[in-house]
Amino acid sequence: MKTKLVLLLVIFGVQLTFAQVTQRNILGNKYNLLAVQQALIPKAQWKPYPQTTEEWRKRLPDSTANQLIKNGENTLKYKFEPISASTSLDFVRSGDRQQHGNLSFGKRNALMNLVLAESIENRGRFTEAIMNGVWSICEESYWGVPAHIGTTGLPDVENPVVDLFGAETAAVLALTDYFTGEKLDKINPLLRSRIYYETKQRLFIPMAKNGDKYSWMSKTKPVNNWNPWIMSNWITAILLLEKDEKQRAEMLHQSMLGLDRYLNSLGDDGGCDEGPSYWFAAGASVYDCLELYANASNNKIDIYTLPLIQKMASYVYKTHIADNYFVNFADADPKLTPDGLMLYRFGKAINDPTMVQFGQWAFSKFPGASTSISGYQRPRRIFNILSIVQLANNNFTYTPSSDAWFSDIEVMTTRSSNGIYLATHGGHNAESHNHNDVGDFIIYLDGKPMIVDAGRGNYTARTFSSKRYELWFTQSEYHNLPIINGFGQKAGLEFKAKNVNRVNNAKESFLSMEIGDAYPAEAGIQSWNRTVRLKKPSGEVELIDDYLLKQKPKTLQQAFITICNVDFSEAGKIVLSDQGQVLILQYDPKKWTVGMDVPSTEGMEYSSFKTKWDSKPVQRILLTHKAPEAKGKLEYSIKRG
Repeated sequence: MKTKLVLLLVIFGVQLTFAQVTQRNILGNKYNLLAVQQALIPKAQWKPYPQTTEEWRKRLPDSTANQLIKNGENTLKYKFEPISASTSLDFVRSGDRQQHGNLSFGKRNALMNLVLAESIENRGRFTEAIMNGVWSICEESYWGVPAHIGTTGLPDVENPVVDLFGAETAAVLALTDYFTGEKLDKINPLLRSRIYYETKQRLFIPMAKNGDKYSWMSKTKPVNNWNPWIMSNWITAILLLEKDEKQRAEMLHQSMLGLDRYLNSLGDDGGCDEGPSYWFAAGASVYDCLELYANASNNKIDIYTLPLIQKMASYVYKTHIADNYFVNFADADPKLTPDGLMLYRFGKAINDPTMVQFGQWAFSKFPGASTSISGYQRPRRIFNILSIVQLANNNFTYTPSSDAWFSDIEVMTTRSSNGIYLATHGGHNAESHNHNDVGDFIIYLDGKPMIVDAGRGNYTARTFSSKRYELWFTQSEYHNLPIINGFGQKAGLEFKAKNVNRVNNAKESFLSMEIGDAYPAEAGIQSWNRTVRLKKPSGEVELIDDYLLKQKPKTLQQAFITICNVDFSEAGKIVLSDQGQVLILQYDPKKWTVGMDVPSTEGMEYSSFKTKWDSKPVQRILLTHKAPEAKGKLEYSIKRG
């Protein structure tokens, strides 16, 4: 038992940072158990969502209500298949996560479609299918995914493990009980009691007994998106399923103490080191929790006005580049479809006009991201559709942020008036979902990617294992960084930027940092000071590496990653072009030769790169120094063509 638990902690914690935690304990200090007991609306009186046709029709546009019913109709023939042992073992046998995920996630999405359709229509057409969905899911040995239970492949039913998708499943069943429970009782009262029993065994009891032992509940080490994501689903299940009001309040208070551990992990600027795409599972999940607390207490539990919450929220729009492009260091994806309705609601809650406008803009551009019920964070999705009517007259003025600085994660963003966007960062190589990329940068032109961070590949068994840094997309050699004596950066907290300094004014914005410590001793570095500067009036980006090595290096190279067409036929100039956008990278042809290669897209870890950048291949431009010296200054100029 102890050995299994330690293994689980290693698996869940492999990509978590080991940096300082600030013991703010915001919720715990402000609300003790008595305050929660006094504020909490009793279960029988708490009605967060409509439950009758009339209530739904009042709060939803007809088109949305009709579409939800149609989704249910399209799901009526869905067959809730069991998850076999072979399917569960596929992860440890081949490293693949998709076969199990497609089946498991498909069942939850199908059940939610049926439940909402029945709740809105109220004609009994969907109840038999709902019953089969509930029973099938309750019959599963494990509600999570095999990737989250270690190397056994099969779950130990005597030791239930709480993971993201086990908590998600509990919330799905809690919502099913809330919306269709009385109809299920008419079929057989054992259905609802089974929902409660299984949720108690798989979530409530494990959180009470082992909650503090999970790495994502650590009090002393930073935790990532797992914490608020699980908390939001745990809260939903607590509020909707637990009939004992004493236990209901106690568990809710425990969830608040749990959420504190994520808030304690944030720096004072509220930066998300996992990147914007993960913010929607991290910072946005904090909002999901806070919304449920406020809703279930008549707004007596409310911390929206705290600066940390407001800064955490603003991170997402401050890292927005253009359209659906966002800054994507570490495992973050470069493109995402932002959930405008959630952003709008979060902005309203914290009284942030820019976030409100960002949400309005996002909803106007990507309405499907906000109105789809399929996917994770179902309570959020239902609150979303209930707020569509608020944006009926969606008048807004949204302008992306021109400059941002997150000192806690050492990320700088800036843009010029002539269309150049620059983002760069220091940090360390033990960040959540880490890539070895201290000192990396990206450049966009008129909102289009030109010099990029390639992003992550597909998640497999290798991705979160000791073999993670064998994957090319995690290596500094495939980021916009130097390769020194053949060495790239190493993983670990000690491999970090030092002397990080950001300057921003009307003329320029730059980040300077010592990145030599991000490399192993074998690289032979005494110092490597990198400055990444945007000259705002001209839009020129300067990259300057001022270095001192212990001795003359055998090799010295500089990588640039792009998805553009590349022309380096003219010495001293590399021309990047794509859809009319032209960026020119100038270098000293007396010092460098130029080559190019294309990283592999073969294998399950890399297949997403075939489509990630609109099917454009990721390419690595590689400058190789002709006669490197032990001391030098390397300068590059990048500007609009």
